This record gives sequence, C-alpha cells and structure tokens, in this order.
Amino acid sequence: MDYLLTEEQQMLQELALQIAHDRIKPVRAELDEHEIFPTELMRDLAQADLFGVIIPEQYGGLGLGCMENCLVLEALSTGCVGIATTFAATFLGAYPFLLYGSEDQKKRYLPPLAKGDHLAAFALTESQAGSDAGAIQTIAVRDGDSYILNGTKQWITNAGEAGIYTVIALSDRSKGARGASAFIVEADDPGISFGKKEQKMGIRASVTREIVFQNCRIPANRLIAKEGFGFVIALKTLDFSRPGVGALALGLAQAALEEAVIFARERQQFGHPIISFQAVQHMLANMATQLEAARALVYAVARAIDHDPKEFSKESAMAKLFPTDMAMQVTTDAVQILGGHGYMREYPVEKMMRDAKILQIFEGTNQILRNVIGQALNKEFSKKR
Repeated sequence: MDYLLTEEQQMLQELALQIAHDRIKPVRAELDEHEIFPTELMRDLAQADLFGVIIPEQYGGLGLGCMENCLVLEALSTGCVGIATTFAATFLGAYPFLLYGSEDQKKRYLPPLAKGDHLAAFALTESQAGSDAGAIQTIAVRDGDSYILNGTKQWITNAGEAGIYTVIALSDRSKGARGASAFIVEADDPGISFGKKEQKMGIRASVTREIVFQNCRIPANRLIAKEGFGFVIALKTLDFSRPGVGALALGLAQAALEEAVIFARERQQFGHPIISFQAVQHMLANMATQLEAARALVYAVARAIDHDPKEFSKESAMAKLFPTDMAMQVTTDAVQILGGHGYMREYPVEKMMRDAKILQIFEGTNQILRNVIGQALNKEFSKKR
C-alpha cells in the first residue's frame, strides 16, 4: 500500500533498507550463532546519522518524530531484529531525559547519542519487578550533593555496552511507586557493575545483562525532573517506545513473509510449486493481510503521536500488542510453509520465529497491554455516562 510517505521519509526508509540488505543480512546468522555484539553495524548506523532521528536538531540530531523512527526500525528489522533491538534500546534509554531532562542534561547527553558515540539503556526491570514495576527495590539515597544507588536491575538491553543509563530507583521507600525517581548513570561511575551476558532464545546479537549498583554515587544533578516523578517518566517513555516495538514486528514479519513466498514458488510437490495449492495460498493470504493491518495501525499511531503527543497510552499499547502477536503468528506460519527446511538453521525463518517471541514480552507483556487498553476503555466510557 502507498502510505503517502514524504520524500524525506522515503529516503530514510531506503537508507535503512539498504543497510539491512548490504550489511546486516550477510552477517546475521553468524552474529546469532555466536552471540556477537554488532559493534561494527552500530558504527554503520552512526555514520548514516540514524542515531539522530528523534533527537532535536539543536542537540545534533535530525529532529524527526515517531513515524520516521518506526520506518527506520521496521526497515532494519527486515535484516535482523536482534541488531535492530540494540539500536532501538538507545532511544528507550534516551527518551526519559529527552522528554523530561533539564537543558544541561540534554546538552550533555543528547549530542553523543545523536552521533552514535554512545549507546543508552533503560533500567527498570528487577527480579521481582517485571510486569509489577511498582515492586522495584533499587534505592537512591540523597547524600549532600550526590545520590547513592544500591540494588540490581535484571534483563537490561545494552547493559555493559551502553555508556549512558536511565535508572528508576526509589528515593522514598515509604511512598511505594510514588517514591520512585529517575536518574542518569554513566558507565564509568564508581559502584556500577554488570552481570554475565544472558543466553537467550532469540535476538542473540543483542546483549542482555544485570546491572548491579553497590554504593554507586552520582551527582544530584543527574536526577531527571524531580523526586517522585520516576514512574510518570517510565510510563511515558514506554508510551513513546511501544510503537517502535510494533515497527520491529513489522520488519520481522515482512522478511518472514518474503521468505515464505519465495520458497513456496520454488518448492515442488506432486509436480507443482506448493504456492499453487489453496492451503498454502490461504496461509500466505492471512500472513499478508495481518501484516498490512498491523502496518496501518503502527503508522496511524505514530503519526497521531507526532501530531499531538498528549495522552496516547491506549493507542501505543495497541501499536505494540497487535503487530507483535501478528509477527509471532506470521513467523510460525513461515516455518510451517517451509516445512522441514524451515526448522533448519540453514534457512532464516527458524531464527525469525525465535526472535519474534521476545516482542510479545519486553516493554510490557501483551497481557499487561490488554489491561492498559481495557482500563483506558473503562475510563473513557465512564466519562460519557
């Protein structure tokens, strides 16, 4: 379909697609197999100025919006979702101070992110605080002109590779979630360390580690906004980032669909290519229709956010929920169409199926997102009565 992209949007999309085709696809199997962090590919993306997409021009970025970011993430994900996740996680880590940071914080941290000199990460999840983010135990105690952080964050994308971390910690334990605050921590701050690299089912080129804070002292001016504002910042950050996860799902599903169609045209059974069989045609038709529906949803939400970024939690949740469920189904069906070939590592669809699963889990499980949508509907209709 023609989504009436501007010339600038088309150029960004084509640039990211070229990188995916020329640089990512040739190495994706090796990076996945050996769990290699894509350092060189991050440099390629930096040289292409893609790290600056959502960062304002006054801080060295391109000053573009959610729609352009989604186009880039979708295009990169046609190559490898693990590599695209590494890239996307920097925006997740940057959104808190991009949205709520002081001018000094923006001037210090946004320019190196725009250049790709540093990656960023977002540290919210803990061992007992996944879907229940309000159960975090990491604490931040004010000590003069510093804060001292203690605690452990779990399953943090880019941990140990990023130079800048946004950390949600309790500055007032007596207030529970209302006592959470957001802080900027640098990789070389005293008292921060990282756990082993986790071995994952999918997105193996992306690095996931624990972050441990042991009397980690940071300057007080690294507090984002004000004390007690941490969960507001975290929730709004996820509202902005979730359409990007939907975009990752679009690129992944597009790649899986293309592999399935190519195989179905070439694979001969009973003297005919299997795409001539109605059962296979129907599977491909469902895959293509679900993909296009998901793309229309993601683009519509992204454009709405860029037009009026006020209250969009429900729509943002939808833009992550539907595409990621779609990608899981489409990649599963792609494996089925390829049959025994699809189950083998020689073919890319088994990796795509493994990669798809995490999209239903991180940045809010799809079950939690259904809660978000349901609660929003209840609130909206209660106002109409």
